[in-house]
Amino acid sequence: MAVAIRLRREGAKNHPYYSIVVADQRSPRDGKFIEIIGKYDPKVEGENFNIQLDRADYWVGCGARPSQTVGSIINKARKKLAA
Repeated sequence: MAVAIRLRREGAKNHPYYSIVVADQRSPRDGKFIEIIGKYDPKVEGENFNIQLDRADYWVGCGARPSQTVGSIINKARKKLAA
C-alpha cells in the first residue's frame, strides 16, 4: 500500500482549513485516512499550522511520501523547533 501525507480540505465555502493526514495514495482527497497528524489554516497570518513532528517522522520512516505543501510545513516546523 502506497501511503501519502497530504492535506484534507475541511471548512465552509471560501473559508477552508486543512487537516494534515496520512492516507492511502489511492483514496480521494477528502476520503478515508489512516491518521490525522496536524492542522493548517491558510487564512491565518503568521503561524498558521501545527503538526506532530514525531508522527510525521515515523510515517516518513515507514515510506510515506509527503506532498509538496506538507513537506514545506514539516521543514518550517523543524526550523521553528530548532530555534
